[in-house]
Amino acid sequence: MTLDGHLQARLAAREAALLYRQRVTVESSNQVDQVAAGNPFVNFCSNDYLGLANHPQVKAAIKAAVDEAGFGSGASHLVSGHSLWHHKLELVLARLTQRPRALLFSTGYMANMALVTGLLENGQSVVGDKLNHASLVDAAQLACANKSKSSFLRYKHSDMADLERQLKKTSAGTLVLTDGVFSMDGDIAPLPALAALCRKYKSYLAVDDAHGFGCLGPNGAGSVLAAGLSVGDVPVYMGTLGKAVGGFGAFVAGSEALIETLIQFARPYIYTTALPPAVAAGNVASVALLRDEPSYRVRLQENITLFKAQAKHHLASLEGVKLLPSDTAIQPLILGAEKRVMQVAGHLLQAGYWVGSIRPPTVPVGTARLRITLSAKHTQQHIDGLWLALAEALKVTEYDR
Repeated sequence: MTLDGHLQARLAAREAALLYRQRVTVESSNQVDQVAAGNPFVNFCSNDYLGLANHPQVKAAIKAAVDEAGFGSGASHLVSGHSLWHHKLELVLARLTQRPRALLFSTGYMANMALVTGLLENGQSVVGDKLNHASLVDAAQLACANKSKSSFLRYKHSDMADLERQLKKTSAGTLVLTDGVFSMDGDIAPLPALAALCRKYKSYLAVDDAHGFGCLGPNGAGSVLAAGLSVGDVPVYMGTLGKAVGGFGAFVAGSEALIETLIQFARPYIYTTALPPAVAAGNVASVALLRDEPSYRVRLQENITLFKAQAKHHLASLEGVKLLPSDTAIQPLILGAEKRVMQVAGHLLQAGYWVGSIRPPTVPVGTARLRITLSAKHTQQHIDGLWLALAEALKVTEYDR
């Protein structure tokens, strides 16, 4: 069989299992009222939680930086790519998260790869939450595969008794990994309990706060500060800039020693071209907005409350549907079967609402869902309209008992 023949067979099997992924071409800017594939939609699948991606001040900052610095950075941070714009962004992020230093990365995936592979030494182990983001899982597997005496263990989701059971198998210096806000369930990790166990077993806690940074905590500083924890409790903090910030990139924040260690040993940092300076400038402007204007977070929380109230009203009479208990912008509606998820998502598209249809392997088998994400820019009319369309779609689609 040729390579193409082999690949076509794999693709056909995935499509038959209703797990085939397809891209949709967006023809307008990233906003709640959007045009995609030639049709207008209300967007309920973007991670632009505060609606800052199109803010006039952010766009003005990017335009000014392009005029001054041009487009690309030209090299990695350690060669000639580290500009004043990058330096300023790192200072802003360190100050906001109340940490000595921050280090920029191109993506959250790269940041997680860097922090795990850059920190882990032979003999150290990694323990991670079962529902951690794929980038943390991949990073742990890669790091441990390259260290003959290291192991990767996983504990049941947010189960502190199971985490303690796993930590008893490891030695001091274990790296414990968790999402701050879990990307597919929307719940917040029990960070104080995690920090207490890490202190007890002399382990180091690392938090991926991709979906918490900007939305939670004082001035949007994230889930760690929202939980009242310090850099001593959580020595490794990762945040992304492509979600609540509305921009692009990621960062790790922590002590001077942590950041210098990553600069020296983290290959995804060392061998990657730096972000364009204009992107860094846009991120600076956006971080300033979320830090100084609490109204964005207030409006987002109002929309979360409204959405959940509507859910209580509409789901009371529907069978085989469960809204997970999330207090964040991520509101997962569990439908169970892949077929039903695709049917409901299709009905919603026809009604003008775009939501994420999430299926295995992203989530466990039997928990296929609609991942509905809320923005500060959604109106009551948007949310009311979504629930009316959802209730209708759920009534006419199949429920596999």
